[in-house]
Amino acid sequence: MSLNTAHANDGVLLHAGECILLFCDNVTMEFHGQEQPEFTGTKRGRIYLTTHRMIFNAKDRKERMQSFSFPFITLSEVELEQPMFGANYIKGKCRAQPNGNWVGECKFKLHFKSGGAIEFGQAMLRAASMASRNGPGYEAPPPYQPPTSDWYAAPPPAYQAAPQGYYGWMPPTNVFPEVPPANSVYMTDMPPPYPGINSPYVSGGVPQGQGAWGGHPPQQNGNPGWANPNYNPQANQADAKAAEAAQSAYYDPNRPQCAYVPPPAYYESPPSFQQATEKKDQ
Repeated sequence: MSLNTAHANDGVLLHAGECILLFCDNVTMEFHGQEQPEFTGTKRGRIYLTTHRMIFNAKDRKERMQSFSFPFITLSEVELEQPMFGANYIKGKCRAQPNGNWVGECKFKLHFKSGGAIEFGQAMLRAASMASRNGPGYEAPPPYQPPTSDWYAAPPPAYQAAPQGYYGWMPPTNVFPEVPPANSVYMTDMPPPYPGINSPYVSGGVPQGQGAWGGHPPQQNGNPGWANPNYNPQANQADAKAAEAAQSAYYDPNRPQCAYVPPPAYYESPPSFQQATEKKDQ
């Protein structure tokens, strides 16, 4: 996670190729476990769920925390709380990205003043599960890299989810019908350093799977999609099958108040005892 790196001109700042899935304009956030002044007090503002992360933007221009970026890969222990008394909320733990203007980890609580906490949390965890299958996992969050170019107004596809959905899944826009105001979404040419739910792209612009740009994402130095120098397209041949499985893996039906992100399913299941015995007999 990075602090004060995801805002520009009173709006949100996205990576190249990143799209907003859900938007909510009436939320509050609380942080615990950090002594930096930016983390103290209740934060009021907007929350964005994108193809690669969650982003909080403050409404008060005097707020020390103007923005906070939550890449899926930095999240852990995320739970959807449904208290007997009081409003539902999302809580979890996040780790800092190197060069992200803070260090260590912190806990957070996200409240939705207009409702929708459970739907937003389930969508966020499903997106995180799908993203985890589009690239190798990390033992630690990748470092934040500042943009190498100026930011500019994002093209229209960045404002909302792909109309055709993602591997048969559609974000719950019926619960969150609003989209960000015009001229409030900006973008840089820097691709994200981690995968998103739209499959990685092979160098040269040939899409692997379904992307948020209708098969024609913007190019960044021949490596559209996300900035992974070790990306191997052959390692993602099972993306469609893995993404289909991810659609029901984002929470335990027996424990709906507690959601989790499953580990990437990159490997085939081991052979059964009978299969192993038959191979030996041959």
